Amino acid sequence: MGNYDFSPESPSSFEQRSICCFVVDVSFSMSGNPMRELNKGLKEFHNEILEDSLTSNRLEVAIVEFGSDVSVRLKPSLPNDFSLPQLRVKGSTRMVDGVQEAISLVESRKDWYRDQGIPYLRPWIILITDGAPDDDQDVQMLSEQIENLTKNKKLVFIPIGVEGADMDILNMISGYSSREGNWMKMPAMKLQGLKFSDFFKWVSASMAIVAGSKEEDKINLPDPSDWMQGFTI
Repeated sequence: MGNYDFSPESPSSFEQRSICCFVVDVSFSMSGNPMRELNKGLKEFHNEILEDSLTSNRLEVAIVEFGSDVSVRLKPSLPNDFSLPQLRVKGSTRMVDGVQEAISLVESRKDWYRDQGIPYLRPWIILITDGAPDDDQDVQMLSEQIENLTKNKKLVFIPIGVEGADMDILNMISGYSSREGNWMKMPAMKLQGLKFSDFFKWVSASMAIVAGSKEEDKINLPDPSDWMQGFTI
C-alpha cells in the first residue's frame, strides 16, 4: 500500500470535509458498455456535485482502480480542483489490494485533516466490481479489517456488484452499521443492469446530505430503488 504525504498541501478553506473514495474494477470483464457507462456515470456525478455549493466546498472525491495492478487515479480533491480520469480496462481483479489502497489513502487524508485543524466526517469507500477477486487475494483478512474499521466508525464501506459480480464475496466483506445500539452487517448492493447514471445520482444526493450533516446526526439516505436490483421498501 502507498504511503501518502499530503503535508506540502495548503487547505483552500477550513470547512468541514468528507471523502467519497471509489474503488473501481477495471479488469477485462468490464470491457465495452460497462466501462463506458461507468465513465459516463462518474462524469455526471462530478457535474452534479459541482452544482451544489455546499457539497463542492466540503466533499473530496478520490478514485482507486484495480485490475492486474492497483493505481490511485485521483487523490482526495474538491470538485473544482480536478478533472476526471478516463478509466480503461486492464488485466485481472486485485480487488482486496484495491480496497486496502483506498483505506490507506483515506486514513492518510484524515491525518492531514487533523494536522491542519480541519473537521471531518467518516469517509465513504464505495467498491464497484463485476467479478470475483484473483485467487491469491485474502478476502477473509479484508472482511475482518472492514468489520473492525466500520464498527470503530473509521469509515463507511459499501460494495456494489455489477452483473457478474460474486455477491457472496461482496456480502462477506460488507461493512457494519449501528441501529439503536446494535451492530448490523449491511448487505452488498447489486446494480440493476448498467444503471450507473442512476447509481451516481443516488451517490451525489447521498453525499450532499452527508456534507451538510454533523458526525452524530442520523442520516436518511435517498431511496436506491431506481438503480438497485431487488430493492424492496
